[in-house]
Formats: sequence, C-alpha cells, structure tokens
Amino acid sequence: MTYKEEFIKFMVESKVLKFGDFTLKSGRKAPYFVNTGSYVTGAQLAKLGEYYAECIVENGLKFDTLFGPAYKGIPLAVAAAAALFNNHGINVNYCFNRKEEKDHGEGGVIVGKQLCDKEKVVIIEDVMTSGKALRESVPILKAAADVEITGMIISVDRMERGQSELSAVAEAKRDFGIDVYSIVTINDIIKAIEDGVVEGKEYLSAMLEYRKTYGV
Repeated sequence: MTYKEEFIKFMVESKVLKFGDFTLKSGRKAPYFVNTGSYVTGAQLAKLGEYYAECIVENGLKFDTLFGPAYKGIPLAVAAAAALFNNHGINVNYCFNRKEEKDHGEGGVIVGKQLCDKEKVVIIEDVMTSGKALRESVPILKAAADVEITGMIISVDRMERGQSELSAVAEAKRDFGIDVYSIVTINDIIKAIEDGVVEGKEYLSAMLEYRKTYGV
C-alpha cells in the first residue's frame, strides 16, 4: 500500500473523511466531507504530521519556517515540524497567527518564530476548496516581514473550481505565484474506493457526478 493509500485509510478510520450528503461552506452539496477537526488523539496527530512531512520531503520543498493559519493550521504546523525532525532529520522553525493582535507582553500577531525579511515560509493547511485560507494568510505573513512564500501543503486537494473556472490550486499559482502540494487528491480517494482500499463504492457515482459538476 502506498503512503497515499495509507493516508486515505487513516482519514476514514479517524472519521476525518466521511461519505454521505454534506453541505459545504461554499454552499455546494457534496457526497464526501473532510474535517481535520476530527483528529482528537496524540497518536492521530503524530501520524498526521508524518504524512505531511512525507509530502514535504517527496516534493523537495526548501524553506525555513512552517506557518499554520489559526486555528486548524496550528497543530498541523507543530506536528509536521516535529515529524520532519524525528523522521527525516530536518529541523525547521514553525509559527502561527493569533486571530486578534496581542497588545501586551511581546505583542503582535505571530506566535513562534518571528519572521524576517527573505525568510522562506511554507504554509500548512488542511483542505483547499476556495483558497480562502491562503488569501487570508499571505497578507498576514507579508505584514510581519518581507518573506518568500515557497509553497503551501494541504492534506486533500478537492480539485474544484475556486473563484473562477480555475481550481483553487491553480488560482493560488496565478494570483500569488505559490505552488500548492497535497498529500492526496479527490482522484486518489476515488481510486482508493474503486480499488477497495476503503469502503464507499455506493457513493462512487455521486462522487464522479460531483467531480463532473464542480471539478477541473
């Protein structure tokens, strides 16, 4: 089993990837849903960090700091940074943002590594549907320092249209020059169902129809 297949099975077993009838934040009706808020144990978080680290290493990303957008990106940045060191001997910084700027103590919006000009940063998130998290993160990072955002890592690329006829991933490249890398795509999930890696064949036709309607 490939690490991508293992990750899909891990998501299903963790009740993070569910099949059924869901209404997304975008208003779209979808036959599947990914909610990384359903990772609730230390073991799950440690394993999740390993998958993110594997994706980072596989794609050869070079960077100094992992940035996790509040709130779901915070544990992802911590887990991935730890896994990069423990499994690959790669020591990187991590940071995240506050939702409201702190006006006492050290102050500021960024917690963790304080960013510097020319610092290479990779953003880490859960799922990209519309690209909202990226659009919110770029100005936060640029306000902190003149950083170079060298990529974004997500767990699942839904491969759906964003705010145009392009996918949210393609829009990220067009609008910000940022490459987005995913551990798996919806096509990987569909194939895993077809190959019996996970159950859910009763949802295949709905998933394929959803891809036909909203996919790119």
